[in-house]
Amino acid sequence: IKNYTMITAIIPVRKGSQRVKNKNKKPFGDSSLLEIKIKQLLKLQKWGKVDEVIVSSDDDEMLQLANKLGANTHQRTSYFASSEATNSEFFENLANEVGNNKWVMYSPVTSPLISFETYNEILSKFKLKPTNTVTVSSVKHHLWLNGKPLNYDITKSPNSQDLPDIFSINYGISIIKREHMKQYKNIVTQNPTFILLDEIESIDIDTELDFEFADYLYKKLNNV
Repeated sequence: IKNYTMITAIIPVRKGSQRVKNKNKKPFGDSSLLEIKIKQLLKLQKWGKVDEVIVSSDDDEMLQLANKLGANTHQRTSYFASSEATNSEFFENLANEVGNNKWVMYSPVTSPLISFETYNEILSKFKLKPTNTVTVSSVKHHLWLNGKPLNYDITKSPNSQDLPDIFSINYGISIIKREHMKQYKNIVTQNPTFILLDEIESIDIDTELDFEFADYLYKKLNNV
């Protein structure tokens, strides 16, 4: 079973971040988003939950930090670190170039509030039943698309907690077979196992406000 479930944990970071300047290496908590994620995943490797940790980046400074902390590195070409590359091209490139293990765990730094305990629990369950595993957030809002309500009848409007279960992929933890990552050019297959994260752990840093809020919560939760 061990050979069948060997996992490469990939941390993708790039030099240019459009909405939050230098978010990967600017001060966050007691260090940086990148350092926090590397240390967390190296601890998982020490516990035997993942088999290698690789930082993929076009930024020499971030690759040097990865080497210093004990992670492996992948020098990403400028195109696949740019906004010109689509998500599909980006995922396919990672699957083709980073690591050799049968399974990939996509682990962006923008989910800094996922606890080590949650990682450990998800990976322990995965080892017992290997399957495409993806963390999600619950969307309990009255949604509209193209001028029409998407998930409710306006003449019978339910309370938000009674709306149907709609999930958004938060990209916190995504485990997928490398061959499927190449096939779908994504971290999600047609039959994923969704793991619902709570409001705090599902926080994904996308804007300056997200960064400041996550930094505040991280410091509060970790007594920094």
